[in-house]
Amino acid sequence: MNLLDPHALERPDTVVVSEPFAFLVAHGQLPEAARPSLGTDFPRYPSAGFFPHERVDCGAAINALIDELTSPAIAGAIGRRLGIANLGQYPTLVTICRALNRRHGTIHTDSRSKIATALLYLNESWPETSAGCLRFLRRADSIDDQVTPEIKPLYGNLVAFRRSDCSFHGHLPYEGERRVIQVAWLTSEEEKSRKTRRGRFSRLFKKLFGAIDRRIGAGRRDDASHLD
Repeated sequence: MNLLDPHALERPDTVVVSEPFAFLVAHGQLPEAARPSLGTDFPRYPSAGFFPHERVDCGAAINALIDELTSPAIAGAIGRRLGIANLGQYPTLVTICRALNRRHGTIHTDSRSKIATALLYLNESWPETSAGCLRFLRRADSIDDQVTPEIKPLYGNLVAFRRSDCSFHGHLPYEGERRVIQVAWLTSEEEKSRKTRRGRFSRLFKKLFGAIDRRIGAGRRDDASHLD
């Protein structure tokens, strides 16, 4: 089964925005028939946060999905909508998140080493709350100054954006399961290696000191921001 179809980004309900930065919001990007296998094969990280993709952590369905998500066909389809020629020429870094604590989701732009980022959500359901729902923002000091309505992290929702100095995004504090696969197209292989090393160190740190990580973020302000 093909899990992703580049032409699905052309659905009439797909939102494509160019100002104040380029992003897209697409729904229904995964087949219903794949829900059970993608749920079963999702990695079972013991800690909260994003960690570099390791094939051994995932089942076959998730690894197949990542192969498609990082393919030239999907990169090209996303790049065309974001105004990036030949996006597939850039190295990709895949990170996966199963759960968050309240520290995560502060307002940021992404680092200058990223050309573009895509997020594919795999949650079966979401509570009736704005907490944890992605927001594209006009400024760094307001989580409420939204460019478009917030995006629930539900199964098959895909967002992508072109990194810029004003590509502000974030979400209200949330603690709990929030399944997402993130693909970043990077400026160089050196940056990919550096970010991978940092992500592996973060995974080890959170495995050892996860309780401290949760306590540090417990009092996070809604409008908190950080520089990548």
